[in-house]
Amino acid sequence: MSVESPGRYVGGEKNQIVKPITEDMVRTVFCFPDIYEIGMSNLALQILYKVLNGPEWSSCERAFSPWPDMDAGMRERGIPLYSLETRSPLNEFDVAAFSLGYEMCFTNVLQMLDLGRIPLRSADRKENDPIVVAGGPVCCNIEPMADFFDAVFIGEGEEVDLEFTAVIKKYKDGGKKDRKALLKELAKIEGVYVPSLYTPKYENGRFAGFDIEEGAPASVKKRIIKDLDKVDYPVSPVVPNNNVVHDRAYLELFRGCIRGCRFCQAGYLYRPVREKSAKTLCGQGISIMKNTGYDDLGLLSLSTSDYTGLHELTDNLLEDFSSKHESLSLPSLRIDNFALELMEKASQTRKSGLTFAPEAGTQRLRDVINKGINEEDIMTSLKLAFEGGWSTVKLYFMLGLPTETMEDVEGIADLALKIERLYFDTMREIGAKPRKPEITVSTSMFIPKPFTPFQWEPQNTKEQFLEKQSHLRNLLKKHRNIRYIWHDVETSCWEGIYARGDRRLCDVILEGYKAGSIFDAWDQFFDYEKWTGILNSHGLKWEDYTQGWSTEDSLPWDNIDVGVTKAFLKREREKAYAETVTENCRSKCAGCGAACYKAGICP
Repeated sequence: MSVESPGRYVGGEKNQIVKPITEDMVRTVFCFPDIYEIGMSNLALQILYKVLNGPEWSSCERAFSPWPDMDAGMRERGIPLYSLETRSPLNEFDVAAFSLGYEMCFTNVLQMLDLGRIPLRSADRKENDPIVVAGGPVCCNIEPMADFFDAVFIGEGEEVDLEFTAVIKKYKDGGKKDRKALLKELAKIEGVYVPSLYTPKYENGRFAGFDIEEGAPASVKKRIIKDLDKVDYPVSPVVPNNNVVHDRAYLELFRGCIRGCRFCQAGYLYRPVREKSAKTLCGQGISIMKNTGYDDLGLLSLSTSDYTGLHELTDNLLEDFSSKHESLSLPSLRIDNFALELMEKASQTRKSGLTFAPEAGTQRLRDVINKGINEEDIMTSLKLAFEGGWSTVKLYFMLGLPTETMEDVEGIADLALKIERLYFDTMREIGAKPRKPEITVSTSMFIPKPFTPFQWEPQNTKEQFLEKQSHLRNLLKKHRNIRYIWHDVETSCWEGIYARGDRRLCDVILEGYKAGSIFDAWDQFFDYEKWTGILNSHGLKWEDYTQGWSTEDSLPWDNIDVGVTKAFLKREREKAYAETVTENCRSKCAGCGAACYKAGICP
């Protein structure tokens, strides 16, 4: 009871799986490098926990980053970081598998390895140390953390995880102790990247390609699940002890996105679009609610309103929920697909605020980023919403997008004011007494990401971001019905370094961890000045990673193949500067390259 929220560290939750510890078992500990409340909201954890506990010879347990108070207590008492299921120290497992959903968790990976008594660098691990692996979207450019991982999964993990552990079992059963040979064997699995087999080269202070060991693939191809109806899905997920960030059950409708927003890494990484059938989803949704006791079911995907079976699914789920006091939560919806009918379906059980993501305040900039909507779409959809009784709207925008001017920033304020006026005009038209509308404008910072058409673009400086934030804040501060919230600029500037970083950052990250930096994703712990000082002490500077690249330059992630070709990304970049929109994947194939998988909408 001497630490905040001790429920994070005790396990014993409903639906947890505890298998006996035996010599022939391949034991994996799923490590989430953030606190329990965030990790237990992560769907990938629940999916892979079920997958890895499927075979008799495989077990999976969970571990999370301890909060600083628990971290200090464990170090003081010599307690190693342990799994929740069997209280086993991390160094007793065969595999320590990390899920990396965001770059700012990097030092927490080192915290967990350190507390788990696993050598931090792959090169320092001995034959009996766990194989340390990583998966998740960040792994499309793992180079800033490459020295710390033995292997990395590229793409979706349901199949590759079991193939990987099967190779581990083969080596374990055979009594082999040659770690290098094992890593070379693992590198033969499609979708597995072994960083130690690739030595980076630098010329004139810039990344210039890899020297690749014989037998390692020149390019590591992303793995995907082709048929989501047939893949394992947790209908009895672990129910957390604590209230967690997203405290509800979830259904994953589909993977991928048809839209092609040019800033959105996930939209390219998860191509091609593959849907689950409404029948499968309905059965899974009803089972999850029964097996967990949740009274709220969320729908997950990159653009939920693009799911072709949405009407059938919501009709069936809401019919089942209506007599059980259970509700359906809809995520951010794409404005041009928004329908009053769907809003009304969701509001039968609970009426909450609406969330939209116009991303940019002017039509010109929305065309640059390929958002594919116009102001008329926005206003028509919101008018329907206001007529339907909604008065709370949250709008997401980005600052610092390529070609952005201060006029584009002012367009955000203009759009928010038009929406405020629309609300009161709509109330007068329908003869309703207006409530106080709640309009929230939220801005994040544009960070150029690998495998997007903007991967070559420069990032705004800290000063440029702050100027734009300040200007927008001044434009909105007098309007009582409009609230402005914004992301931290310094965190976004540092994330930009990680996103397109190379292997020289490994030493920087290690020094930052040794200097006490953990939980950098939390504003109260992140120290930008300390980090830039460490970066500079290694002969590097912020501009090395954020000033942009030529489209002919070698990139640290060029040895990763996500299916989307560099030629396509270059074409999309050219269309961005021409302010030309690309049609969505269902309307017309743009030839991105993802058809190589022959799955989903790319047969």
